Amino acid sequence: MNVEPEIKLDVKLAAGYLKMPQSKVQGLLNKRILLQNWDDYQHVFRFDKNVSKIEHGSVLYQKDGSFELIRGFPKIQRAMLLGPAINNHFSKIGSIVVEEKMNGYNVRVADIDGRIAAITRSGLVCPYSTERAEHLLNLDFFTDHPELILFGEMVGPDNPYVPKDIYGIQSLEFFVFDIRQKGSGKPYPIYERRKLADEYGFTQVRFFGEFPIAQAADVIAEIIRELGKIKHEGVVIKDPQMVLQAIKYTCSQSNCADLRHAFRYYNDYGRDYFFSRVVREGFQSVEWDENESELQNRCLQLGESILRPMIDSIRQIKDGMRISDDVQIRVRDIAVVSRFEEYLRKLGVDAVFEPPQQVEGEYLVKIRKLNQSTNDKTDSMFKGELW
Repeated sequence: MNVEPEIKLDVKLAAGYLKMPQSKVQGLLNKRILLQNWDDYQHVFRFDKNVSKIEHGSVLYQKDGSFELIRGFPKIQRAMLLGPAINNHFSKIGSIVVEEKMNGYNVRVADIDGRIAAITRSGLVCPYSTERAEHLLNLDFFTDHPELILFGEMVGPDNPYVPKDIYGIQSLEFFVFDIRQKGSGKPYPIYERRKLADEYGFTQVRFFGEFPIAQAADVIAEIIRELGKIKHEGVVIKDPQMVLQAIKYTCSQSNCADLRHAFRYYNDYGRDYFFSRVVREGFQSVEWDENESELQNRCLQLGESILRPMIDSIRQIKDGMRISDDVQIRVRDIAVVSRFEEYLRKLGVDAVFEPPQQVEGEYLVKIRKLNQSTNDKTDSMFKGELW
């Protein structure tokens, strides 16, 4: 098998483009903060940490002797108390826009050397997401606007990262929530972005409206209650001009759904993941001034979300079973399956792929992702190991 020669980053040119000393760029390579992507994307380098004003997950790629930068996802901070957070963060503007926060996985889609690439939050080019984007999106957008990046959420049951069947989606959809310039990362204002996305027939996140600051907290609380009833995730609160950073707020039901999933694999998730979601419940309960009955219902829901999935996992492992995260993908090109399998292997994910099934002209592949840490830790407890 012929192996493509490794592409080297032109440190001098990259330093000039990034306006950094050459020594700093070389240091980022040496410290593995600037990492090279794989296979067909060896000319794409991803930032594994924030560097100066460049976000984690940004990608730098060499193009015709020059460079382009696709910036990472901007940090969206969380409102713990709606009223104080909105009044403080958006004090300089008169109104805010509210859009739905979808429950899936973030992807940036951009033109790289004349073909599109779907880039994950960490800056990797996912072969499955790229194949789906090619079929879900109007590619004329990238011909007409090669300088722009689509930021969106991949949502639906045929999702290998965060599968959800709460939206009535048959397979997988891409919901646009942002459009930004390459290089600068400058975002389109909300109404301009929605107009441009509509022109190309893109599916967009739900728009709830624009509200005066004085009324926003009460309106959003009501939206959150309604979204919680249908198990949706929450909202993103934005400056209509996209000058101020957006903030997010989630439903209690979404927090508990996250905890149910995480505590099934209790030793595979970080403590911060658990802790932050429990704290959100405390603040929401106080802001909503819950009575004793409402508080008791919240406590029962939270406790069951934590204990029941963990107990189920422990019982299964006690009975000799191996717990796994069962997901599926759907592709048109069967070759993408092997590329995605290799992609997961390079990420260190232990996954078992079942034989493809033909469904409506595509290939459906079920995948068992084995959560080794939880399996091994629980098994060791039954052998007498101490915590």
